[in-house]
Amino acid sequence: MILAREWDAGKYEELSALQTRWGVGVLGRLDARGDEAAIDAGCGTGRVTELLLAKLPEGSVLAVDGSRAMVEAARRRFAGEPRVRVERQDLLSLEVEERVDLIFSTATFHWIADHDRLFGNLARALESGGRLVAQCGGEGNISRATRATIETMEEERFRDYFVGWKDDKYYADASTTTRRLEVAGFEEVAAWLHDEVAAFDTMGELARFLGTVVLGGHLERLPEEKRGSFAAAVAEKVAAVDGRPALDYVRLNITARRSA
Repeated sequence: MILAREWDAGKYEELSALQTRWGVGVLGRLDARGDEAAIDAGCGTGRVTELLLAKLPEGSVLAVDGSRAMVEAARRRFAGEPRVRVERQDLLSLEVEERVDLIFSTATFHWIADHDRLFGNLARALESGGRLVAQCGGEGNISRATRATIETMEEERFRDYFVGWKDDKYYADASTTTRRLEVAGFEEVAAWLHDEVAAFDTMGELARFLGTVVLGGHLERLPEEKRGSFAAAVAEKVAAVDGRPALDYVRLNITARRSA
């Protein structure tokens, strides 16, 4: 997806150990032949793309992302690697020269509101029998941070900046996701949720993570001098629930096969 917000790829690279860990887990359930042509849908800076490529020693990867900064970082990472092509593309209008055997994605689909259109596009990019293996934020994801963010937006010092705000994330449930995938032309569909707690050593680490990964769209609405205090206020409210600087992640896992 061509994102309305832009990312700081350098900061994300520094803070993306959590996303990389999730990617490793999803790759662990990928039973690959090793020669597949694959798409990494939402490649970020390419850390997980490298691990995907290692699972495909005779295959290739089209790595796509909607962020210009992420694409530039991924291109630097894969400079001189002939088996990887990095493109800036919108997953809602994904274009491929040839259909692929595999679409892999982690920590991306929740940034896209229209999952019906998303899954239809992914199905069209896959060969018959091709597989979709993915994970993203699911129903209930970071609920404490969501509540804390809404409360912070409503504070007098911030509220004027969020007039007309529409949330830029969508956390789908498993049953609706299953139905959407089947309608889009997938079979052997499995979708399920699991909980993940991300703990941080300090409030400062939590605030920095929130500002870089979770609150980017919010911070873009604020003047530079208010961004740090906004992220810190959200972090304080998150930790106030039980005294822990932690985020209550819920992951939506997806496996499916493109119908013949």
